[in-house]
Amino acid sequence: MKNGLDITIVGGGMITNDLILPSVYHLKRLGIVENINVCALNTPPLKSLKNNQEIAEGFPGLDFTPFPAIEEPEDRTFPDLYKEVIASMNPRQAVIVALPDPLHYTAVISALQSNQHVVCVKPLVLKYSQAEEIRKLAYQHGLFVGIEYHKRFDRRSLIARRAYAMGHFGEFRMGEAKLIEPYFYRHSNFQNWFTTDKTDPFTYIGCHYVDLVYFITGLKPVNVSVTGVQGRFPNGNEGYLWSHGRVHFENEAVLSVINGLGYPDEGAGSNEQCMTIFCEGSGNGSLIKHNDQFRGVTHSYIRPLEPGGSRFKFVNPDFYRLVPWEESGFKPVGYGYDSVASLVGTIHRIEEVCASADVQDTLACRRDLLSEIDERGIIATPANSYINELVVEAARSSITRGGRVIKIEYKPEPHIEEK
Repeated sequence: MKNGLDITIVGGGMITNDLILPSVYHLKRLGIVENINVCALNTPPLKSLKNNQEIAEGFPGLDFTPFPAIEEPEDRTFPDLYKEVIASMNPRQAVIVALPDPLHYTAVISALQSNQHVVCVKPLVLKYSQAEEIRKLAYQHGLFVGIEYHKRFDRRSLIARRAYAMGHFGEFRMGEAKLIEPYFYRHSNFQNWFTTDKTDPFTYIGCHYVDLVYFITGLKPVNVSVTGVQGRFPNGNEGYLWSHGRVHFENEAVLSVINGLGYPDEGAGSNEQCMTIFCEGSGNGSLIKHNDQFRGVTHSYIRPLEPGGSRFKFVNPDFYRLVPWEESGFKPVGYGYDSVASLVGTIHRIEEVCASADVQDTLACRRDLLSEIDERGIIATPANSYINELVVEAARSSITRGGRVIKIEYKPEPHIEEK
């Protein structure tokens, strides 16, 4: 295509601030992106994005169009405005859904019905039937839907995937994973949507590691049990603040997953996350161990970088950082950026290839490319990562039933059932 994609980001919260908007700005520099809209429920998050000093310094001269307009009263809400913005876009542009988990389904369907490609933060949806509906609708219109499981783009993960496929580890048998987010999340907008009736730590962040084990090994989960520890947010809402999941795979391997919103705000890391999976070969053992919260870089500052923070920090240079580059401002690096760039770049490539004068049937062209992407399995799509929707659906059923084991069946059609 001659021009870059128009992008509408739906959601102006933490992930948009910390990763998506800076990444999209850099893609605009590279000619992949043209116009940028950001939609939010109300104006405070939009103002926060506009006033973010790090983003302003990193991307001088770049801006987005806010919806609603910044001048609107801060207490006025616009829950459906994003649908109007998406409907007004030219066809086959890109919508990035960066909303709380329970809102993904409606936003993704709205984008597809408006003939737009979609990038969605993980998990895509909370039920397999919804993922299957999205897959069918997207294929019908020749539209791409990609899920932003950024750990897939960590070089550690890609190295492990290749080595596992080559037989260097043998077979996965037992593992544990941990991802504990900061305590201060409890004081954020999380307290308004991270409630027991809507989601839990396993669904929100544990899915990263379940997907990663599947991505590396190719093994499908067959049953899930999740136990939650409840607590109250500062506003009084009740939520699962901690969770412990146990996932069994088709070869009888087991993965233990611990999650929560409770890493100390004054701790050296921004969170705590790690994974170890033990494997077996012929007369020998092996392992894959990722210490994701500490990657060999520590800083000690003359003063904390943020109020209440620590002067001694574990610095992760691999997920997302703004670094100096050969042009003005800064550029994003890391597997978080790589993930966003790959997803948006894939949409751009689909439209560019299928707009060629040599292509007679553009719908068939787009469908062929979508099938290739599904088959390659690097980018998570509804067709190649549906096990994640089965797992989170089972997890939600389990945690609300006190940790009951929920079975995943793949035949005749994928579904969950109580064991």
